Amino acid sequence: MKTRILSSLAMLPLLLVIYYGGYPLMLACFLVGLIGVREFYRGFEVLDIHANYPVALVAIVSLYLIHLSKIILGYMQNEWMMFWFFGVILLSLLTLFQIEKRKLEDAMVTITGIFYVVYFSFHVQLIASTQHIFIWLVFLTAFGTDIMAYFSGYLFGKHKLCPKISPKKTVEGSVGGTLGSMILCGLFGYFVLPQFMIHCMIIGALGGIISQFGDLTASIFKRKMGIKDYGKLIPGHGGIMDRFDSVLFTAPMVYYYIVLVLK
Repeated sequence: MKTRILSSLAMLPLLLVIYYGGYPLMLACFLVGLIGVREFYRGFEVLDIHANYPVALVAIVSLYLIHLSKIILGYMQNEWMMFWFFGVILLSLLTLFQIEKRKLEDAMVTITGIFYVVYFSFHVQLIASTQHIFIWLVFLTAFGTDIMAYFSGYLFGKHKLCPKISPKKTVEGSVGGTLGSMILCGLFGYFVLPQFMIHCMIIGALGGIISQFGDLTASIFKRKMGIKDYGKLIPGHGGIMDRFDSVLFTAPMVYYYIVLVLK
């Protein structure tokens, strides 16, 4: 417990990065994708599945170059993003031409890692470029749900939520996490975005549910891989993927709520 608390304090500089945004936040998102996808691929090596990390490296660099070009030029045709999708799938499948070396699973995991880790985490940057203030809702829902679910489960937990996926999670913890997320986001809306308070609460409720799906999805991957943590980068927390697994799901949800509902 002490190690986890100290590790959490060590991550406080992340709050400054989120607050100031701009290029520091873009670099942080880039590094999360870069390190996270590497951890994800290493997990599959236990199953003798070897994803193509160079393809992921090309994918993440090109994705952020496209985004950076849009920021500098002020406009970028959507076709460039569609071209990126095409390029990712094409390069991943072309690795199968090494037919005696590569398995079908190698290409599939390569594609999955790029979209699941790199593209999903990229939505944090998309939110920052669209409505920066809303970026706080991503982390309030992701980390707020995690914290409130932990204490709710500790105090009231009796009924197992998904015992075959994550034995320690309870229904009571899940409900408490969702309610906690909604309350935290509601308070954020009340003090910071009063005109969007109801929307903040809706985002909190949806995010509380989605973030738990993200956490459980990461647990499924780890259970299938036969590993406890994706890495050891953050003492007491594991790797980047262990800390940001729920963010991967909440960031796209918040972004699409903004562009589809609020705009």
